Amino acid sequence: MELFKLEHKKLWRKNSTKICALLCFFYCVALGSVLMLQWGAFGSRKAAADYSRNFDGYENIRRCQAYFHKYGELTDETLQEWVRDYQRLHAVVVEEERTQGTADGEILQQYQNSGWEAVNSMLRQLYPELEETDMRSVMIMGCYVEPEKLTGLYERREKALETFLEISGQTGTEREYLLRINDRVQEPFTWKWAEGWSTILGDSVSGLGTVLALFLAVVLSSLFAGEWHDNTSPLLLTTKNGWRKLACAKVFTGLLFTLELFAMTAAGMICSQLVFLGTEGWDMPIQTVKMIAIAPMNMLQAEIYEYAFTLLGAMGYAGLVMLFSARCKNHVLALLMSLAAVYVPMSVYNRVPVVMEKVFDVLPLVGSGADVFRTNTFHLFGRYIWSPYLIIWVPLLIGVLCLRPAVKGWARRMRG
Repeated sequence: MELFKLEHKKLWRKNSTKICALLCFFYCVALGSVLMLQWGAFGSRKAAADYSRNFDGYENIRRCQAYFHKYGELTDETLQEWVRDYQRLHAVVVEEERTQGTADGEILQQYQNSGWEAVNSMLRQLYPELEETDMRSVMIMGCYVEPEKLTGLYERREKALETFLEISGQTGTEREYLLRINDRVQEPFTWKWAEGWSTILGDSVSGLGTVLALFLAVVLSSLFAGEWHDNTSPLLLTTKNGWRKLACAKVFTGLLFTLELFAMTAAGMICSQLVFLGTEGWDMPIQTVKMIAIAPMNMLQAEIYEYAFTLLGAMGYAGLVMLFSARCKNHVLALLMSLAAVYVPMSVYNRVPVVMEKVFDVLPLVGSGADVFRTNTFHLFGRYIWSPYLIIWVPLLIGVLCLRPAVKGWARRMRG
């Protein structure tokens, strides 16, 4: 335990460790969370056709949430009511801009805060026959679709899911397996403002692993290889603890640092989320973000899954980086190999066969926790496994399997 504490203090005394931890926190929390919520994603738009935003995200989010309070549940009736409300606002904004040059501020805010992006995606997916393709570049479906024709919402969702599975080639046993998962989705859906949760689950949390990989690689790649760079290996061989205990202390130090970096970053992101978004809408099913999602999860459950996915992936990646560090005398080479293990698969992901994509999905911090919104599967031993069940554990297993070779490899070099 004393050796482990010394190694842990030694790691944190390095300037590179402190800088990486601060940069990771600043990028993920200050820029990627606070600034995004206050300005980049949810600041109010300056004009109807202007995509620049004001620095008022906190207030604007409250207005967006308030707009949906009257709907309650997603049903045929509430969807029709939303379309009527939106068409009324659209007509007022267009008329005021035509006659006055600009719309009234309060009406314009309601128009912008109506959640039209998410609802338009829903309409296009569930009611494709009502879309006028020549109007797509001019206005969204909500502006012209007849509300009375928006019926059979949940039947259409089932049909859209089945059509998607057929187009994706997921038929037969695989189709039945995925539909059984979908059968556990409870209807009708709670319907509140969903765009905040869409941003959190689709961008912020799901992209956290990509950022962590960079800073973990910089810090942990020198954990073993740095001893060669600092020329301390002869001294280490004379210590009373020996190479094996020291190697184990380094491994546990690397894992603890990974946990600390994740915890401080995730805590900052969650705190900013609670400040700006609160807890409203946590019980909405994720289908209000993507209607053909099959996961029987609400927003909170999906967020917990994505954070768990990132944590276990980071622990697995730490094991992989420490293996490279132990096998390389040059810590720069270990760093390059560590970065390549994540960013090369990401860069070629959409250019390789489907089989290789599935292999990449199980590599530490390469796959995505956002798979809870998808219907991807693995076919193993004659059975189909929905990808979120598998990709959360395999990266951790890969990391664990790397630890013993890391210790033995470093010992072999030390004794050599």
